Amino acid sequence: MNIQQLRYVITITESGSLNRAAERLYVSQPALTKAVKELEGELGIQIFHRSGRGVSLTADGTEFIAYARGICQQYDNIAERYGQGGTIKKKFGVSTQHYSFATKAFVETVKDFDMNEYDFAIRETKTREVIEDVSRLKSEVGVLYMSDFNRAVIGKILKSNKLTFHKLIDCKAYVYLWREHPLANKEKITFEELSSYPCLSFEQGDNNSFYFSEEILTTSDYPQIIHTNDRATMLNLMVGLNGYTLCSGIICEELNGSDYVAIPYAEDENNPNSIMEIGYIVKDDTVQSAITKRYIEELRKYLGGNK
Repeated sequence: MNIQQLRYVITITESGSLNRAAERLYVSQPALTKAVKELEGELGIQIFHRSGRGVSLTADGTEFIAYARGICQQYDNIAERYGQGGTIKKKFGVSTQHYSFATKAFVETVKDFDMNEYDFAIRETKTREVIEDVSRLKSEVGVLYMSDFNRAVIGKILKSNKLTFHKLIDCKAYVYLWREHPLANKEKITFEELSSYPCLSFEQGDNNSFYFSEEILTTSDYPQIIHTNDRATMLNLMVGLNGYTLCSGIICEELNGSDYVAIPYAEDENNPNSIMEIGYIVKDDTVQSAITKRYIEELRKYLGGNK
């Protein structure tokens, strides 16, 4: 059964004749008769009584035509709202861990598309919510990182949600802090040197475990730690409390400003460095839209220029 067959039986009912309906529908009468018989065979009912004077609805046909009219009306409503020239805006969303480069790529993508036609959304959120948003297609793309430490856990969750991780870049840990921080002029910073200052970490809600943490080297025993849930507050804590966080070192100064610096983390025997694989996740077996492809292209371009 398809929408065309439903329109056929509605037109036949309104015309009272297969010949007149065929003329209105611009199809041959044999083709129309065949379509109706195929529909009746699929449904297991007879829709029309046929006679020399035309056609009329059977009892089953009368009930069926009421449903058919409703379905066609709903179909037309959907086509009017969402189809070409429709009144509903197309949607594009990105969910990401707290990365300024992901926002920068989003900004550059939005510039190339008509904001009158799109309902855009970017969500800086918890790791698990990034995964859930893409799994439910609330967002087309998710941006997060994996490492040797969390790969088994995150990979298992991605697989169960039919998501695929695509690596964009490898990077080691950097210490991100306020430009006026006492350690800001050092070429490298050790874990021991950080012990006098609060480590700032993005809160992960009920899933606040090592595996979902956005900060690499989360298994280290930090003497001082403060959790927050947004990037602006974290930057304020860097200034107010000389806090720091561990990150990829890929910072968009255009968006974050020039008051913060990223300094390489100096590993030692007890506190080794680790590799962050930053990438994006998408739903398996979905066709990427032009805007999704453009966003991924912007991610690649920005990260490629900051290796």
